[in-house]
Amino acid sequence: MLMYHIIFVCKYRKVVLEPISEEIKQIMYDMSKESNFEIFEMETDKDHIHFLSKSEPKVSVLSIVRKLKQESKNRIWKTQKEYLEKYYWSENTLWCDGYFASTIGNVSKEAADYYIRNQG
Repeated sequence: MLMYHIIFVCKYRKVVLEPISEEIKQIMYDMSKESNFEIFEMETDKDHIHFLSKSEPKVSVLSIVRKLKQESKNRIWKTQKEYLEKYYWSENTLWCDGYFASTIGNVSKEAADYYIRNQG
C-alpha cells in the first residue's frame, strides 16, 4: 500500500471552496468508497484541497487525481451551478490542470494527518 499527500488548486486560484467545502469533501469521500483508493484525511483551504490517501501500487496517483478532479467537478456543478457561475461563468470548471502528489515516506501518518487537518 502507498500513502500519498495530494493537493490540487482551484482554477485561476479562485477563492471558492469555503462555502462549498463540506459538500466537496463529502463528494470526495463518496467517490473514494466507490473506487480503488481510500481517503484518510482531507481538508480544504480557500482555494485548494489537501488529501491523505492510500492505494495499492497498481493504482497510479494520476488515476486517483483524475477521477477526483473530473467527477467532483461534475457533481458539484449539478448542485452549485448558480454559485460557481459567479466565478467561472459557463466554463464548467473548478480545478486547475496540475496537482501536487508526494508519498509520505519518512513522515508519519499522524504528522501528515495533523498538517492536513490544520489547513484553512
